[in-house]
Amino acid sequence: MTVRNNSLDQRTFDKLKRLYIIALSAIALSIITSQLLIRKYLDDQENDSRVINVAGRQRMLSQKLTKLTLLIAETENAQIRQHLKEQLAETQQLWRSSHEALQNGSNKLNLPGDNSEIIAGMFEKIASYFNTMLNASEQIISKLENNPLTDIAELQSEIEAIKQNEVHFLETMDSIVNQFDVEAKEKVDRLRNVEMLIMCITLAILLGEFLLIFWPTAKAVKNSIHDLLEAEKNAKKMAYDADILSQAKEKSVRQLRALNQAMDQTFLFARVSTDGSIVYVGDKFSRLFKVRKLDAIHKFSEILSIYRKEQTAIEEIIGQYKKIGWQGEVKATTKEKEAVWLEMSIIPFTTEEDKPELIIICMDITERKNAQLEIDRLTQESFEEKMNQQSIISKKIIENQENEQNRIAKDIHDGIGQMLTGLKFELESLNLNDLEKASAKIENLKKLSANIIKGVRTATFNLTPPELTDHGITPALAKLTHELSRLTSKEIVLYNKTDFNQRLDSLTEINIYRITQEAINNAIKYAQSSHIIVTVSHSKQILSVTIDDNGKGFDPEKVKNVKNGDGGMGLTFMKERIKYINGRFFLNSILGKGTRITLNIPIQEYEKVRNNS
Repeated sequence: MTVRNNSLDQRTFDKLKRLYIIALSAIALSIITSQLLIRKYLDDQENDSRVINVAGRQRMLSQKLTKLTLLIAETENAQIRQHLKEQLAETQQLWRSSHEALQNGSNKLNLPGDNSEIIAGMFEKIASYFNTMLNASEQIISKLENNPLTDIAELQSEIEAIKQNEVHFLETMDSIVNQFDVEAKEKVDRLRNVEMLIMCITLAILLGEFLLIFWPTAKAVKNSIHDLLEAEKNAKKMAYDADILSQAKEKSVRQLRALNQAMDQTFLFARVSTDGSIVYVGDKFSRLFKVRKLDAIHKFSEILSIYRKEQTAIEEIIGQYKKIGWQGEVKATTKEKEAVWLEMSIIPFTTEEDKPELIIICMDITERKNAQLEIDRLTQESFEEKMNQQSIISKKIIENQENEQNRIAKDIHDGIGQMLTGLKFELESLNLNDLEKASAKIENLKKLSANIIKGVRTATFNLTPPELTDHGITPALAKLTHELSRLTSKEIVLYNKTDFNQRLDSLTEINIYRITQEAINNAIKYAQSSHIIVTVSHSKQILSVTIDDNGKGFDPEKVKNVKNGDGGMGLTFMKERIKYINGRFFLNSILGKGTRITLNIPIQEYEKVRNNS
C-alpha cells in the first residue's frame, strides 16, 4: 500500500511539474512579448521627443538669424559687426545642419530621418524659404568678411530677403512641429491599444491556467495533504505510546547532564573537601588557571594563586565558613602572574556516603573590578584636580584683588594726587594784590576742583556704585551702562523688559553687578564690539540678565583650561560668582557673530529671606 501511494505521488508530482512549467512559460512569453513591444514604442517615442525639440529649435534659430542681420544693419562699429558676424555664422551653420538632420536623419543628433509623407511634403514646401534665407545670410557673411565696414545699402537686399521669407518659414515650421506632435500622439495611442491587448491576452492565459491547471492541482494537493496528515496522526500516536516509556528515564539523565555541563562551561565550578583538598575541578576552571595534573596539586588554594599570602587568605575563608557557607570577592593569580578577581560562593553539602564537602562556584569579575578600581582612581584624580583648580582660582582672586588695590592707589596717586598737588601749588601762588591774575587763577582752581571731584566720584563708582546700595540692581546697571557708554563712545544700553524694581540680598546684587560689569568690559576690551545690550527680565521665581554684543565672538571650547593658570579666568570668576548666589550661567558665542551671556538668578528664595528678616 505504501509503495503504491509513493508511485502515485511521484506520478502526480511529475504531472504537476510539467503543468507548472507550461503555465510559467506561457506567462513569461506574454511578458517578454509585451516588454519588447513596449520598448520599441518607447524608443520611437524618445526619437519623436528629440525630433520635436530640434524642430522647435529651428524656429528659434530662424528668428535669431533675422535678429542678428538686423543688428548688423543697425551698427557701424567694425568690432561689434565682427562679433555679430561670427554669431551669425554659428547660428546659420547650426540652423542648416539641424534642417538637413530633420529631413535625412543624423547620428550626431540621434534623429531617425524617417518622416511621413505629410511632413516630407511640408519640408519641400519650406525649401524655397529656407534656401533664400540661407543664401542671403551667406552673402551677408561673405561681404562682411571682405569688408567689415560694408555700407548698409549693400546689405539691404539680403536683409529684406531674410525678413520676407522668415514669416513663411516660421508658419510652415509651426505646421511641421504640430504634425510631428500629432504623429507622436498617434504612436502613443497605438502603444496604449497594444498594451491593452497584451494585458487582455495575459489575463486570459492566467484565467485558463487557473481553471485548467491550478484549480485541479490545488484539489489534488489538498487530498494529498489530507492523506499525509492522517498518516502523520497515526504515526504520532504510535510514537507517543513508545516515548512515554523512556521519557521519565531520559529526562532525569538529560537534566543531570545539562546541569553538569552548564556548571562546567558557564561557571568556575569545583568541589573540595572541608580541609581544602581538591575533589573535582570544572573545565572552565582548568582552562583559566591552566590545571592539567590534579594529582600534583592537593590544595584548592594552590590552583587559585601562586603567592603564599593569597593562598593563606583562601584557606582561612574555607576553614572559617566550611559549615555555614560564604559569598564574596577573592583575588587570585594565574601561573602567568596575571591578577584575576573572582566572585566566590562556598556551599556546604553532604555526599551519599555522608561525607561533608564544599561546592565552590566562582565568576570571573576581573574586568568589572578593574573598571571599578579605575573609576576610584579617576575619582581621586578628579578630586585632586578640582582642589588644584580651586587653589589656582584662589590665587588669581588674591592677585586680582592686589592688582585692583594697586590700580586704585595708582589712580589716586597719578590722578587725584597730582590734581591735589596742583591745587596746593595754585593756592600757594595766589596773590590777592593782583586781582586780575587772582581771578584767572581762581577760575583754574574751580576747574581743578571739579576734576578732583569727578576723579573721586569715578574711583568710588568703580569700587561700589551708590545706586546699588541706595536703589538696587536695576538702577545700578542703568548707571553702569550710561557711564561706560559715555566714557567709551560705544552704544551700551539697558532694557528693563519687565520693569523689574525689586531689591535682592546685598551679596546677590553686588555679584550680579560685578558679573555684568566684567561681561561688558570683556566686550569692550577683547570683542571689538560697537553695540552692547543689557536686558533685564523676571518672572515669579527667576531674574534673568542677558548681555549681548556684536563683537568678533570666540570659540568657548578653545578657551584655555583654568588648571593651567592661563586665560579664561574672567569666565571662571563669573561662573564662581554666579555659583555663589545659586544662579546659572549660560555662554553662547559664534565667531564673527558676537557673544551672549545669560544669568538666571532665583529671586523667590531672597524674597522669603527678606520677609523672614
